[in-house]
Amino acid sequence: QVQLVESGGGLVQAGGSLRLSCVASGRTFNGYAMAWFRQAPGKEREFVGGMSWSGGLVVYADSVKGRFSISRDNAKNTVWLRMNSLKPEDTAVYYCAADPAVTRLTMTLPAEYEHWGQGTQVTVSS
Repeated sequence: QVQLVESGGGLVQAGGSLRLSCVASGRTFNGYAMAWFRQAPGKEREFVGGMSWSGGLVVYADSVKGRFSISRDNAKNTVWLRMNSLKPEDTAVYYCAADPAVTRLTMTLPAEYEHWGQGTQVTVSS
């Protein structure tokens, strides 16, 4: 049984930073791309950033470029999302996702991901 567990969310003031973690368990994730999505109340789930297994492909949403960064440690089945210069509009539930078949063209699409975490709340106050 595959599990993705996120942690690290919380309440932070605008301009602050947070680091989210996602730990995968239940099977080997060799070859899996991992990504972060977020969903604010009343809005659709949106892509934040993603990284291929090798790290050779890294994609960010325009809204977070230059502020967020993704890293991963495959030996630990862990991916992180470092979020700097947070804004109130970054407030959302953040989800980790994993899939072995996403490509550069499909990495941003939620429907392409088979495995999802339960989400962690990030709230940025103004």
